[in-house]
Amino acid sequence: MKQADALLRIVFLDRATLSPETRWRPPGFPHVLEVHDHTRPDEVAAGIAEADIVITNKVRINAESLATASRLRMIAVAATGYDVIDTAACKARGIVVSNIRGYAGITVPEHVFALVLALRRSLFAYRDAVARGRWQESGQFCFFDFPICDLAGSTLGIVGRGALGQATARIGAALGMQVQFAGRKGEASAEDGRVPFKTFLASSDVISLHCPLTAETRNLLGAAEFELMERRPILINVGRGGLVDEYALTQALNKNQIAAAGFDVTAPEPPPADSPLMQLLDRPNFILTPHIAWASREAIQALADQVIDLIEAFHSGAPRNRVV
Repeated sequence: MKQADALLRIVFLDRATLSPETRWRPPGFPHVLEVHDHTRPDEVAAGIAEADIVITNKVRINAESLATASRLRMIAVAATGYDVIDTAACKARGIVVSNIRGYAGITVPEHVFALVLALRRSLFAYRDAVARGRWQESGQFCFFDFPICDLAGSTLGIVGRGALGQATARIGAALGMQVQFAGRKGEASAEDGRVPFKTFLASSDVISLHCPLTAETRNLLGAAEFELMERRPILINVGRGGLVDEYALTQALNKNQIAAAGFDVTAPEPPPADSPLMQLLDRPNFILTPHIAWASREAIQALADQVIDLIEAFHSGAPRNRVV
């Protein structure tokens, strides 16, 4: 789309899902920008009705909303995941959909190891114990109420061999860990240096999930899989909430099938108050963060810059990162 003299309307549906300190440079062509902090599902159709380009992070755009958006020609998803978009409806209407790629290669792996190190060394458990006066109560220079283990020499198991999985592997190797990647669930053998899934579960000291949520990976880890975790690993999920059966996770922690868990994602988000994960928050071996593994200041700025790059590329007639 190249309309150098046209005044295009760009609508941002959920600006508040990105940090307020993020700088958004204006696209380098004539335009009108309409920004909404939030858009409810019942407001989407009206919100995009007069838009030429829409930016969305987590606001869903379905076929019904698209039906009256006669001017819409491009949707820029301010995230890598684009499951919030009805891609079939966009394809039928000739709407380009582009997503963000490669912006979180540092922030997500760093968050993984923030969780791993905190859990492996019981940092929050000791912090809380000190706050309760346990150090004074012990009567000596230190106390040993919670386990402390090194990472060096342990085995890091990674599900997902994409950019984030590979980056996590590099940090693990730098810390002296043995790294292995999981083969496909349900297959007895594995290729490309991966480890068969059951063997992977039985031999990992830390398991980190970096795969997309699909029909194949939904509830990838459930009661049967926790039974196979012979080494009582730490489980880290910075991927998608639906990758782990949350009720089974609760039982795995209760039965000491795993040593600890660190989650940055839930299903749904935010989790309701009665969510299984919310019931674990008083445990010293469980950490829940609010889907912010991706959200370093540097990563969000890179995302914002890439959104504008995608819009400008589309306007110039050479759209990039197309999923439709």
